[in-house]
Amino acid sequence: MPKTDKLSILLSVSTFKRLLMGILLLLAPILLTQVTYAQTITQGYDVETDVSLQRGMIVGLKEEDPKKVEPINNSAIKRLHGVVVGTGDSSFVLAEQSQKIYVASGGKFDVLVSDQNGAILPGDYVTVSAVTGIGMKSDDTQELVLGKAIDSFDGVDRVLSEASIKDAQGQDRKLHIGRIQVDIAIMRNPVLKSTASLPSFLKTASEYVAGKPVNPIRVYISIAILFAAAAVSGSLIYSGVRSGMIAIGRNPLSRKSILRGIVQVIIVGLIIFIVGIFGVYLMLKL
Repeated sequence: MPKTDKLSILLSVSTFKRLLMGILLLLAPILLTQVTYAQTITQGYDVETDVSLQRGMIVGLKEEDPKKVEPINNSAIKRLHGVVVGTGDSSFVLAEQSQKIYVASGGKFDVLVSDQNGAILPGDYVTVSAVTGIGMKSDDTQELVLGKAIDSFDGVDRVLSEASIKDAQGQDRKLHIGRIQVDIAIMRNPVLKSTASLPSFLKTASEYVAGKPVNPIRVYISIAILFAAAAVSGSLIYSGVRSGMIAIGRNPLSRKSILRGIVQVIIVGLIIFIVGIFGVYLMLKL
């Protein structure tokens, strides 16, 4: 086999191995984000002396001082940071000696919720309500969610207190407040309404893969990833096989080594395509 042909195949394999590593590095932040959500690390914060916080309250970082937290309602949802927990609720606490308020941004913890948006069932997304520090069932209008409910709350059983808010007609409405456990993972609302349109077959396919409604933007990004992976994989396999066949024609005595190189190229191409499919799954699922 001529040295130039063999070198060409080896360089092709080496180049796309590096490309494969690049794809894996691009997927790493997604995987690390998921791992971070699963952690139950609690961090300590300061609080203004006139602010009263209790276990289970939803808080956000103060705009003027990110070292302090305060209870928030749905008007400040972009500052959503976590839930106030007790010192013994978490396996690991990061706090200075002066910091007496502990906030969890991930893990399973008790959260104060209301029935403002109806009864909460296990698996429902929980977000911030109109009552400061209190959560509620999420719908498709909130930008962020706190996490998924593990317990249920119907506003009848396990009621701790009541609160009143003004409804759209300006009338007083009584809310019931209770405490349930929530799997906290602050993220963009998966069922948020989007102005982007999505064909019905793509909507059905994405929901089947993810097991939940998926934002159209995520679907289109997933399609781009899939096409990119298919294009790279296909071009690699085609060029590798074509170069190998030409090399065999020129030097039949090196058939075994050339076929070995072709197999390596095909394997790398298939790995790239599989990684692309995995990236699509992560994009839709997370």
